Amino acid sequence: MTKQLTGVGIGLKAQHYNEILDRKPEIDWFEVHPENYMGEGGLPHKYLRQISDIYPLSMHGVGLSLGSADGISETHLAALKKVVKRYQPALVSEHLSWSHWNKIFLNDLLPIPYNHEALHIVVSNIQQVQNTLERQILIENPSAYLGFQQSDMPETEFLRNIVAQIHCGLLLDINNVYVSANNQHYSATDYIDNYPLHAVGEIHLAGHTKEIIDNETVLIDDHGSAITDEVWQLFQYTLNKLPHHVPVLIEWDTDIPELDTLVSETIKANHYLQSLPFSQTVKPAL
Repeated sequence: MTKQLTGVGIGLKAQHYNEILDRKPEIDWFEVHPENYMGEGGLPHKYLRQISDIYPLSMHGVGLSLGSADGISETHLAALKKVVKRYQPALVSEHLSWSHWNKIFLNDLLPIPYNHEALHIVVSNIQQVQNTLERQILIENPSAYLGFQQSDMPETEFLRNIVAQIHCGLLLDINNVYVSANNQHYSATDYIDNYPLHAVGEIHLAGHTKEIIDNETVLIDDHGSAITDEVWQLFQYTLNKLPHHVPVLIEWDTDIPELDTLVSETIKANHYLQSLPFSQTVKPAL
């Protein structure tokens, strides 16, 4: 039976497996990358099965390549379906990006232009994934460093068009909004104002770093540090506008700290959630 997600979760990391099972910390749920569990057996499955018996799961993919013009890899999609069927996560999500072309796979999440040609490709690919998995998925807004001359609509309009054309949900990454807005010199709050918040099924929070490139400050979405005050402020701004409660994830994927550090971040996020007005409704499970 699928457990529903509420509150704040963290990404499940191998170095925390034993401590989680020994301590059973007060964490609401865990997110996993399904690509890490596409093998048939071994220790990853042993631990994930035990942990999933205690905690709800969300699966956040990195390999579907929804923006690829040559379509979805049937092999990867079949492997994803098998993992999803095995663990029955409450939510399944993927990035708005591409990572393969002509059977060449790249170890990155690459951006797409925001135009009608790309929109048609993305919608078609999402439809194939949802039909295969027999469930809705959430699509995450990317972190961006440059824009495309070929884009003829803003990112928020592109996402609205996806939601309008196909019945999928959205994963709103607050850190990605902040990083992209600073790198491309637009307002993060204006982005939230124009985002289709009614379709949000999950929120991500993460840290970032600053680099100086050609005498300009560039924010790097590295998920390797604590969430900044500015991102917490944007999170609060977003919560005040959301029409419903959604589960929130603390992402920390590089320079992974002790489990207690991650638990502290979840406590902080829960304080923000508890400040929400009671009039907000709970979003139904996708």
